[in-house]
Amino acid sequence: MANQTEENLARSLTAETTDLLPFLPYLLQDLWELGTSPRDVVTLIKKYAPLSPNTKVLDIACGKGAISINIASHLGLTTHGIDIIPEFITYATQKSHQLNVSNLCSFQLGDANELIQTAKNYDIAIFGAAGNILGTPQETLAKLSATIKSGGHIIIDEAYLPDNFTNSQVKYKNYEYLTRSQWLNLFKSNNLTLLEELQNTEDYDFDSDTNAIAQRASELSEKHPEKRTMFESYVQSQLNECEDLENNITAITWILQKL
Repeated sequence: MANQTEENLARSLTAETTDLLPFLPYLLQDLWELGTSPRDVVTLIKKYAPLSPNTKVLDIACGKGAISINIASHLGLTTHGIDIIPEFITYATQKSHQLNVSNLCSFQLGDANELIQTAKNYDIAIFGAAGNILGTPQETLAKLSATIKSGGHIIIDEAYLPDNFTNSQVKYKNYEYLTRSQWLNLFKSNNLTLLEELQNTEDYDFDSDTNAIAQRASELSEKHPEKRTMFESYVQSQLNECEDLENNITAITWILQKL
């Protein structure tokens, strides 16, 4: 992986340093859904996208395949997931076989910035809670738009600042959040129409996920005591992000249509 890709990947998973990347599969082993709600994605696709046996879905930074597999299971669509972490791709592939949708799901290991360059003519592109791995918000929207047909759809899981907030007031410091107004301006400048936004207002059990991660971090600290500070810092980053999501920023899932 290129250094920039590693850094962006680390930030997208709330890691303070790229040195943590080899340990992420262990830290996240108890979680299948890594941020984005597959149920929300399925709901938005079902509501807005014309569906047929030929509909193709691209899932960028697919993680362990939760979104792709749920789309295949509930909507019967062909999905192609991309991720750079080998263990995630292996898990997603195994899970698709376990849930009997391997005929609809394919998963590819590689750098999304490279693979996305030849990913064309999809009906739907999904970018779920993956931060800035594709670059700035402007670069991200341009890259996503290039993968889909005219009239196709993009689903993005993000978070935005209140208009009267600045990033200095956010506890998690490794990501520059935009305001909703800034995002809307970017959609317009990229010829993307916002169809709907689902605000994450569900009672999400942050404690369950963070406790699971904290337990795995503790286990790793026992095995690698010289890296204890790094593992503890990761847990704190998780806690900071959760606190921001509860108090400082608005988590959102958008569905956009390409004009």
